[in-house]
Amino acid sequence: MPSHRSTMETPQTKICLIGGTFDPIHLGHTYIALQAKLSLSLDKVIFLPCRQSPHKLDIETASDAHRLKMCKLATAELPWAEVSDYDLTAPTLSYSWRTAEHFKALYPDAELFWLMGTDQWNALPRWNRAEHFAQLLQIIVFHRTEPLLSLDGFQSLPLSGQHPASATAVRNDAQKNRPMRWLHPKVANYIKENKLYTK
Repeated sequence: MPSHRSTMETPQTKICLIGGTFDPIHLGHTYIALQAKLSLSLDKVIFLPCRQSPHKLDIETASDAHRLKMCKLATAELPWAEVSDYDLTAPTLSYSWRTAEHFKALYPDAELFWLMGTDQWNALPRWNRAEHFAQLLQIIVFHRTEPLLSLDGFQSLPLSGQHPASATAVRNDAQKNRPMRWLHPKVANYIKENKLYTK
């Protein structure tokens, strides 16, 4: 008797990358990631803490190791979330297209996404090899009330939402020894124990 192969295909795994300084990671970051997961039925969201910008040297910042640890603490209870140190350990210059290529090679059969904010989206045409980057994955753009700009040659999946969290406000709270808002309790404790953001 001939065997019959099922015509049903296994759904493609959906993986989303979200990069940022995460200085510190706050509930706004995990909120946005969750909205993307629910909206697009993502299987996994990978948080990618990136190197600090040289333009932020006048701001009290946490080290790469501290920011990586805080990301792990903030996402430890989220089964759909992972944290990668790829951008922190990759050779400089760590362009986004190189990061996208790395994860495309790591998950060759997955449908790959990149979650960014409107500032990054608006600046995308000026990125190094932006067209190549956009060909490697689908771009999700989180926006609040402002309409998204239409960029020639680029497509986006809009994601709207609101969250009041601000990393700047969290750092100011820590610096002035005030209760820190919008943080996972383990991240708040970590900041206190390690005296982060205090001069």
